[in-house]
Amino acid sequence: MRITSLHTYPLKGCRRLDHDVAVIEPWGLAGDRRWMAVDADGVGITQREAPALALLRAVPRPGGLEVNGFAVDEPVDGPAAMVRVFSSKPPVAARLAPAAAGFLSDHLERDVRLAWLADPTGRPIQRNADEDDRVSLADGFPILLTSEASLDALNGWLDEPVPMTRFRPNLVLAGADAWAEDKWVGGRLRIGETTYRVAEPCSRCLVITIDQETAERGREPLRTLGQFRRRDGGLHFGVNLIPDLHSGERSVIRAGEPVLSVS
Repeated sequence: MRITSLHTYPLKGCRRLDHDVAVIEPWGLAGDRRWMAVDADGVGITQREAPALALLRAVPRPGGLEVNGFAVDEPVDGPAAMVRVFSSKPPVAARLAPAAAGFLSDHLERDVRLAWLADPTGRPIQRNADEDDRVSLADGFPILLTSEASLDALNGWLDEPVPMTRFRPNLVLAGADAWAEDKWVGGRLRIGETTYRVAEPCSRCLVITIDQETAERGREPLRTLGQFRRRDGGLHFGVNLIPDLHSGERSVIRAGEPVLSVS
């Protein structure tokens, strides 16, 4: 097995960035989901409510971000705010970037603010994790891994195949049997120099029905996942990983590196 592609999403819900090499931090790939559009109550806005997020290309730059060419500085002295990834999640301290509010509101056609997670050590993982595990503004876990063979199997059930981009992974691997990832849950994978705990399967939502190139909604592949991949109340595709790294530690991951199941 080997890694075939690496991806980050600097602004939660935005278009992916593709990488040949990435840095792994305890809370995920460096730069991944450190920014988030939030509503007036500080709750994150995702493609579920605003598919047009898929058309925003956010690119990190020194001291900030560019979103479709609009430059945003890290609001190190910006207004403090408590934000939530979902209304049901605990709040985390962030900073607001008021200069970007108008630009994002116009694009998403709703009133939004832009929040920046200055300190990712402030957001604990809520389940199937150690006490000191942390996550950025991702839904629940630092890293999402998907398998090309599992996508091939899913596409075999569909009238029209879908690309892996629908599932918004961080890491994609090749060389495993379809759905082999089901057996890895509760164990560990070694990728390059780092081991990762396979915390739980990823239960999918309406986002996978959104074309990531056009932001248009459909019905698939969620409906077909419901027929073939319903497990424990969720529709499973991919697995959530937690790096075996402590605060201050970093490692490097490269496309092409081997993946080993070690427990």
